[in-house]
Amino acid sequence: MNRKALGRGLGALLGSDQTVSTGPDTLEIDVDLIDPGSMQPRTRFEDEPLERLAESIKEHGIVQPILVRRRGERYELVAGERRWRAAQKAGLTRIPAVVRDVPDKDLLEIALTENIQREDLNPIEEAHAYKNLIETVGLTQEAVASKFGRDRSYITNYLRLLRLPEDVQRLVEEGRLSTGHARTVLGVPHPDQQRRLTQQILEKELSVRATEALVKKFLGETPRANQAKQVSDDPNVRAAETKLRRALGTQVKINQSSSDGSGKIEITFFNNRDLDRIYQLLTRSTQ
Repeated sequence: MNRKALGRGLGALLGSDQTVSTGPDTLEIDVDLIDPGSMQPRTRFEDEPLERLAESIKEHGIVQPILVRRRGERYELVAGERRWRAAQKAGLTRIPAVVRDVPDKDLLEIALTENIQREDLNPIEEAHAYKNLIETVGLTQEAVASKFGRDRSYITNYLRLLRLPEDVQRLVEEGRLSTGHARTVLGVPHPDQQRRLTQQILEKELSVRATEALVKKFLGETPRANQAKQVSDDPNVRAAETKLRRALGTQVKINQSSSDGSGKIEITFFNNRDLDRIYQLLTRSTQ
């Protein structure tokens, strides 16, 4: 299936010919007068690719100008931050740039389009970019999806990644936790639970399918073969479950018979360390 064109990108601003020209639109600007883009979705620039680009620039020069807009006596990057950073590594003091009057409402869209086209963004950066488009530009999820040739569910799933604790998000940024694993981790409700599940994934090198099974087990969704007694729906019991979950930082299930009030409390733990943590919480008042 052919994907839709991704936004406008630089083509709309530079025209079809995006190579360096000697026309009035292309200037040689001091690299020290250029500031990073205020809405640049990309926050991580790996050293090795930048070094390779710097070596290429030393040999071939800047093949395509960067795009900037004026900010008083200085310039702000609109697109081409990798080239700007690599040019500095290559020892260049000036860089060819096209100057355009780009309004704020278009700045993020252009930067995001270029990064997506080059597949330069990690999942968390991409999620933040979609979030900024929605909050800053005022687009709906449907509009963002249409603009970048995505399904709405794709946008929704990426936005959900931002609900993860920041330390788990960093693992996604670094490529240590896949987006499939990250979406599955969101199946457990509390940040501490998500961290412990993530630790299990990394330590045991769990597949996404194995992680999904672990989440179902954690949430008590596995069928019970011998569940003969009917479980009470007493709101007081459900409230007690909620308080216990918050106190213990894990899933707690109270199974109580509606006939005679008997039952059991199930407390979920991931590993021996988690069991010891819960044990310490439960026995703290007796020590």
